[in-house]
Amino acid sequence: MGREVASLCESGYRRAELALGVDREGGAYGDAVVYGGFSEVPECEVDCIVDFSHHTAAPELLAFARQRRIPTVVATTGHTEEEKALIEEASLEIPVFYSANMSLGVALLVELARSAAVAMPDAEIEIIEKHHNRKLDAPSGTALMIADALIEARPGSYVNLGRECHGKRTPEEIGIHAIRMGNIVGEHEVIIGTNSQTITLKHEAHSRALFAEGAVAAAEFLVGCPKGLYDMKSLIKGAASDAALV
Repeated sequence: MGREVASLCESGYRRAELALGVDREGGAYGDAVVYGGFSEVPECEVDCIVDFSHHTAAPELLAFARQRRIPTVVATTGHTEEEKALIEEASLEIPVFYSANMSLGVALLVELARSAAVAMPDAEIEIIEKHHNRKLDAPSGTALMIADALIEARPGSYVNLGRECHGKRTPEEIGIHAIRMGNIVGEHEVIIGTNSQTITLKHEAHSRALFAEGAVAAAEFLVGCPKGLYDMKSLIKGAASDAALV
């Protein structure tokens, strides 16, 4: 993903320029200098950090960002509760963007699903997510992010993973089903249905470049924001506000 971000910067996407890279395992990111750790990074002009590393890097990453007062996009997933607490703590001093999925399309899917859950309070909702056979976590962080938005829209709802037991589903149930096979980049489908109609919302990733695009867009959004914790919902609202002003 770091190389995807570097490639976007080289192409001039959103006028972003790559200043430098940090990679414990080394690697090349275009013409940018790559350091083995944050302690090696000299004083330099950097507008924003985009993190696509590993969740265990959070303590070192956030300590560096807070020390240098640099806005940070945390695009890594799988954080522990302790690491999430560090992200929230950092947001008290600097702008931090954190999302389980950096796709703008997925962000729109979440908002559409939330709206449908409110508009159709009696509808039953199921989530189906598909990924390649090498993905370790199930359900995906994105499926859980969608479920969290639905539960926020419908207090009292709960998630049922896989539905193994016998018995009728409850009105409060939100089912999540995970499929792992082949080389599927990522698909998320939300099915909202009543006895008389069904709405299907689906997002399909064609390449991993879309996550880099979302991260760069998040960085562009974050620069100039006051300290605080931001997410894709913030980005979508910001884009909608800008469009209304044009």
